[in-house]
Amino acid sequence: MTVCVASRNQEAPSRPRCRGALPVQHEETPPSQEPPLLEVRDLQTTFDLTKTLSICAVDGVSFDVHAGQTLAIVGESGSGKSVTSLSIMGLLPKDVGRVSGGSIKLAGREITQLSDAEMREIRGKEIGMIFQEPMTSLNPVHTVGQQIAEMVIRHENLSKSKARTRAIEMLELVGIPEPARRVDNYPHEMSGGMRQRAMIAMALSCEPRILIADEPTTALDVTIQAQMLELMHDLQQKLGMAIIFITHDLGVVAEVADRVVVMYAAQVVETAGVEDIFRNPRMPYTAGLMNSIPRLGSSINKQRLQAIPGTVPALTSLPAGCRFHPRCAFATDICKGAAPQLEKASESHMIRCARWRELDLNERQAS
Repeated sequence: MTVCVASRNQEAPSRPRCRGALPVQHEETPPSQEPPLLEVRDLQTTFDLTKTLSICAVDGVSFDVHAGQTLAIVGESGSGKSVTSLSIMGLLPKDVGRVSGGSIKLAGREITQLSDAEMREIRGKEIGMIFQEPMTSLNPVHTVGQQIAEMVIRHENLSKSKARTRAIEMLELVGIPEPARRVDNYPHEMSGGMRQRAMIAMALSCEPRILIADEPTTALDVTIQAQMLELMHDLQQKLGMAIIFITHDLGVVAEVADRVVVMYAAQVVETAGVEDIFRNPRMPYTAGLMNSIPRLGSSINKQRLQAIPGTVPALTSLPAGCRFHPRCAFATDICKGAAPQLEKASESHMIRCARWRELDLNERQAS
């Protein structure tokens, strides 16, 4: 069923490289024989706009994340990436947003039906999160040290003095100079890069098994961004945590990810290993994102970027059939009919496109 508007009563890394480069040729992290650390199945998240009108901001999203793995979720603004992460964290706005279907299992435990108190025990301790903009995510009236200490006092029952020591240790771990002095700084007294490091320190203070990083490098310049990516990679190796990396930046995805989930208009449209999806995109939307990456030498050859025309449709007026067809250069009448389902192209590659078997998107990219 493709209509996303529903009634309210409906049941419910190595150093970063130049942008545009392909991922480093490394072996993809093999699927673990252990059960996934996080298992999301057919997730649906609904926002109630009025008493009679609701929109489905996440529609049937499924993926697994294993320990030590980095999963990137990519797509344009409005595709449902951040809402997916907020659904996992149980941070949807009260009385407006709700998980209306599907399952989220953390280490085999269903968490969609947990109470607020039970989710508070999971947030920070089991799943940490780095939000998009640290200046608005950090509390301006408390020092950075107080905000880190609050997390460990709650989850690990440390004394205030021991919590302060832990805060200093975490600031040192993320590379903030003079951590014993910086622990008493307020957010406005830090640079953008240092605030982002402080957010990472807070998210990792209780050593969570999963870290969700929602656009963590968007507001940073390229030098600080490179440092943040290298820091997260190093901490992942030390702590063995899984990372869900949410971004619209495919250059970052090529650097950090093991697997990639591509979202468009609230749905997953393609998912595969990072090498596979960069070298062999099978869904036109994914190929369009790849074509929009600046490449070395393109300015010399006076080549224009191949931008995707149009914008992501409003969830209140989704097109019939494939949700991408109004913007797709390959769309035919079949794309305007029945909505395509996710299909297996291989054991680890899924595509939502009615024409994926007949399209040669690599040839189009080469031209």
